[in-house]
Amino acid sequence: MCASRVKAAVLHGERDLRLEERRLPPPEEDEVQVAIQSTGLCGSDLHYFNHFRNGDILVREPLTLGHESSGIVVAIGEEVRDLKPGDRVALEVGLPCEHCEYCEGGRYNICKKLRFRSSAKTFPHLQGTLQERINHPARWTHKLPDSISLDQGALVEPLSVALHSHRRANLRSETTVLVFGAGTVGLLTAAVSKVYGASTVVVADIQRDRVDFAIANGFADAGIVVPFAMPQTLDERLSYAQEVARQAQAVRVNGERIGEYGAAYECTGVEVCLQSSIYATKPGGRVMVIGMGTPNLIVPMGAAALREIDLVGVFRYANTYSAAIEMISNKPPGLPDLEKLVTHRFKGMDEIKHAFEMAGKIKDGEGKLVIKVVVDMS
Repeated sequence: MCASRVKAAVLHGERDLRLEERRLPPPEEDEVQVAIQSTGLCGSDLHYFNHFRNGDILVREPLTLGHESSGIVVAIGEEVRDLKPGDRVALEVGLPCEHCEYCEGGRYNICKKLRFRSSAKTFPHLQGTLQERINHPARWTHKLPDSISLDQGALVEPLSVALHSHRRANLRSETTVLVFGAGTVGLLTAAVSKVYGASTVVVADIQRDRVDFAIANGFADAGIVVPFAMPQTLDERLSYAQEVARQAQAVRVNGERIGEYGAAYECTGVEVCLQSSIYATKPGGRVMVIGMGTPNLIVPMGAAALREIDLVGVFRYANTYSAAIEMISNKPPGLPDLEKLVTHRFKGMDEIKHAFEMAGKIKDGEGKLVIKVVVDMS
């Protein structure tokens, strides 16, 4: 098999996205070559697209974005036995060293040498999936059953974040759960909580339409619309966070006031949401820190420590893809229709820039809510 030329969407600066050709060699002996079919756009992709950076991570060379992807195997390396051309697959795009203490202990997501497609954290950057075909290690390529659509295959990646969060939380069943952020990860976190026996799931978001979507489509039992405010001083910010927590605790489900929550999942990266999560959680509860926003946050540690609230960090996922595929393939009781998360689809590589522009909106031109934007490259 000879090297070929493939088209790729390449980011050169803020909103400077260009379609270019690059050389693609044949797959190595332990790799498969995948024709990318469906790619969901993530919040980190959008940060790179708009700012050429993600928080304090700067892009240092032209970068292809995209990491929530599924596709079809078109070629395999000599040592690959479990996959063949024609297989439909989901790509796990974090590549760890596989030899350090974290990898050997099953926590390869925090491997210090991990490289992640579409992330500028390591250099040279590992190019993302918004290209016609890529070579990828077979070990991190997961076969999809026929019952899963390629759009659902692209959702395996964010669903893995939700599953990893649930495992890290290690909650008892019948726990009341509060989820800050009704974007894709927040909604999936809420859904996974319902599947695994949370007694009540409440979502909180600044956008009413997102809260309404979550409730109407079975992702949550109730919700609150976080009041918009711009407190300036530290005392004002903490007071605002306490008020948001009180509103969350005042939510009623079946006539019963929820009160303090057993756990809160913070999926926004917004300081006040983390603060509110701590104030809303009961003694001995847990706050799962999932969102990646402002690098440095002021946290009311006294309120957490005096009530023995655990603050648990969550970074991507590890050992979740099989479980995520199984969950989508054999839908368990309580799992909502995940395909409803895909609200907008753009066909072909020429539409990728328009897809990014849509992903940055709350609603489209017809007033339809934007949640997950998918690029269809089939």
